[in-house]
Amino acid sequence: MRMAIVVFAALMTLGLVTFGVVVAQKATDSVPLKTAEAGVSSSQNTVAAAEAENAPLHLTEETKAAAPFVPTVVAQNNKAVVAPANPAPTLAPKSVAACNNPDALGLSRVIEIDTTGGPAFGTEHFKQYDFLRDKEVALTFDDGPWPGNTPIVLKALQDNCTKATFFEIGEHATWRPDLAKALATAGMTIGSHTWSHKDLAKNPYAKDVEQAKQEIEMGVSAVHMAVGGPTAPFFRFPDLQQPRDAMAYLGARNIAIFSTDIDTFDFKMRRPEDVVKSAMTKLAKNGKGILLMHDFQHATAEAMPELLHQLKAGGYKIVHMVPKEPVTTLAEYDDMVRARDKYSISNNARSESSIIKTISE
Repeated sequence: MRMAIVVFAALMTLGLVTFGVVVAQKATDSVPLKTAEAGVSSSQNTVAAAEAENAPLHLTEETKAAAPFVPTVVAQNNKAVVAPANPAPTLAPKSVAACNNPDALGLSRVIEIDTTGGPAFGTEHFKQYDFLRDKEVALTFDDGPWPGNTPIVLKALQDNCTKATFFEIGEHATWRPDLAKALATAGMTIGSHTWSHKDLAKNPYAKDVEQAKQEIEMGVSAVHMAVGGPTAPFFRFPDLQQPRDAMAYLGARNIAIFSTDIDTFDFKMRRPEDVVKSAMTKLAKNGKGILLMHDFQHATAEAMPELLHQLKAGGYKIVHMVPKEPVTTLAEYDDMVRARDKYSISNNARSESSIIKTISE
């Protein structure tokens, strides 16, 4: 009799455990896949479908760029569970964040620019809008992003809890979209600097506004694609050459034009100390200004920690420029940028680290 009771109890326990496993599995299966709050892209649908079908998940670089987040696949009970990783870049924040480093240069204020009608800034060429107060500086960089240099500039800015505006060459951005995204994710403002740094005041662009438009718009589209999120309707002409027809076109597109107050001419310098001297000497004379530098230049990248240190020591305050609204790209030029990469999209979808490995040195 005692043996029968023991067997019966064991069977009951086994049944309850089995029931609990089934209930838990059903509860797990009923949890919906979370998506971004606003809208679901085609790449999100791809992720959801792969998860729902228990299929292997593979995203090409093209799909990742279109998605509002890059999914991380985690193995759990032999099912593919998709969890969002870092969110996609957004426009630069419109507030001054707290800084825990008392020795950092920091950020003094953020100004929002309404780009309706294409207003132009920088007293070297445009005198109407002089928005900086005495001892205020707006840091700007051209010609990036560039490996080996842009990351050094970004680190110096982050170490000092401060922000800058980057006018990127579209072609450079397509070569290293990871650098463009890193800047945007860090809260920098990202504008454009044409597709391939052509002087639009020279022919054929000067006599053919359609070619000038293509150079401008492909740059806007390429930078926007590289960032993988909203970018600013901010534009700087290569060599600060600003033909009237191209300026009128940017005005119609509601894209603001930036010249400069202080050109450091850092592209002529090979030593970091010369870059620092140029910037500080011209600032002392001018008292304030939109400062033009190039994250394309290695000397400038190496100069940044000392330059930011001297700006703080000199009592200068950093102002960050952000747009009221993001730029809107044009589909025609988006397609042109995509066409430039038609030979590499399918074959170069894998990461470099998964293809190339050092096996002996």
